[in-house]
Formats: sequence, C-alpha cells, structure tokens
Amino acid sequence: MPKTEEQCKKMREDMKSKILKMSSLYFAKNGFGDTKIGDLAKHIGIGQGTIYLYFKSKEELFEEIKKNADNKDEIKRLKLLSKLPIPAKTKIDKLSSEMCKRLQDDEEFCVKITLLTQILLEREDMYSDDLYKELAKIIGQGQKEGSLVKGDALYLADLYWGNVYLYALKKLFSTELKPLQKETLNRLLEV
Repeated sequence: MPKTEEQCKKMREDMKSKILKMSSLYFAKNGFGDTKIGDLAKHIGIGQGTIYLYFKSKEELFEEIKKNADNKDEIKRLKLLSKLPIPAKTKIDKLSSEMCKRLQDDEEFCVKITLLTQILLEREDMYSDDLYKELAKIIGQGQKEGSLVKGDALYLADLYWGNVYLYALKKLFSTELKPLQKETLNRLLEV
C-alpha cells in the first residue's frame, strides 16, 4: 500500500532528525575538520547521498547543528539562579549538582556542552558569552561574601566550565568513567 503524503513527510522529518542527532555526536567526538561525510554516513548507517538530500554540504549540516546546540536554556537557568536571594556558595552548590546529574544521565547534554565549547573556542570574545558572565556574577557575589576564592571571576568561570567540558568530553569517549562529584566542582571555587 502506498504511503500517504503525511507519512512521507513524517519519514523525511524523522530522517533529518536522526541525521542531526547522530551527526551532533560525531562532530562532538571528531570535530569539524576530522569529519568526513562518508565516515559520518557510515556512523549513521545511511548512504552518503542521503545526507546530501537534506544538507547541501558538511558546512550546512554543521551550521544546523550549531543552531540546535544553543545555550539559551542553560543561560536562562543560570540567570534565574544568579537572581535568587541566597548565598553564592549555595548557588554554586545547586549549579554543580545540576551539572553533575546532567553530565551523568544525559548523553545529549554532554554532546551539547562539547559542541558549545568548540564553538566558543572559535570566537575571539568567548568570555563575553552569557554563560561566563552569569557565573562570574555569582563568583563575584561569593567573593564579596568571603565564601568563594579570590581572583579574576571570568578566569574562575572559565576554570569551572573547562572542567564541565572536560568531563563531558571524557563521558563521550570513555566507557568506564567515575561520575563527576559536585564537591569536585565546588572545590574549584570555594575558599
């Protein structure tokens, strides 16, 4: 029995979604430069031509992945956290708990963190990203309260996010990895 137009449309949407999801993981593990469309197609389990039915080039595919890997949700959560009327040390503890849980339980989050970091590293103004600035605000609050380590708040935010990125990357490559503990992340910033 022939497929309806709706069924065909759904199949195309599902295939595009599969390509994007599996390509995100592949790009996160291999980077843009080391990704070949043929290898990517093999990883997905489809023909190379199928990728080109949905995307004109590797660059177009990667641009779509970058759009999907935005950090708006993380920034929104961080802004809400930063506005809470609680001590900065408690804010850092909440952030660390959430990061550790998501890094442990959510491979897509690990892919997203890895891709976002790669994208930020390409920018000349990576420290102007709201993720860094919002965490730096919390660190500044903690420094005034005397509960967080002194130093350049943006540098300390970079140190924190760098550790989150490193764990996300390890999680994608390693099958045997000890879970990241919130105390480990907290220790980076606490006095």
